[in-house]
Amino acid sequence: MNGTNFSVVEAGSFSSILSVTEGPSAGKYFLKDKLGLTGMEVSLNQLPQGASVPFYHTHRENEELYLFIGGRGQLQVDGQIIEVKEGTSVRVGPEGERTIRNNGTGDLYFIVIQVQAGSLRQWVMTDGVILDKPVTWPES
Repeated sequence: MNGTNFSVVEAGSFSSILSVTEGPSAGKYFLKDKLGLTGMEVSLNQLPQGASVPFYHTHRENEELYLFIGGRGQLQVDGQIIEVKEGTSVRVGPEGERTIRNNGTGDLYFIVIQVQAGSLRQWVMTDGVILDKPVTWPES
């Protein structure tokens, strides 16, 4: 379902992400093209127990926000080990050398939001507009 001001994609449960992506992106479901995002890339990620990303990476311009929503693991940034679990959020600047591993029991689930560093000019307190309009919901 899409509308003038919104788009929707159903990726399924996080526990099925490994089966919907293949190759080097296995366990990673990108949303930018599927939703027509114009200011960010978002990926849904599943890293199986005992798995790790076998390389470090940086970015030329984009910072990343890692939002951990299940499991346990470690994110390494510039040689520092950060213990991660459900509820952990980590911002990594473009130059940060990063990699991740699942050293917990069970799968590690996380969302990564990637956006150009320094590009945020407005946020909810300066960009949000509360409308003078009553909220209505159809009866179910």
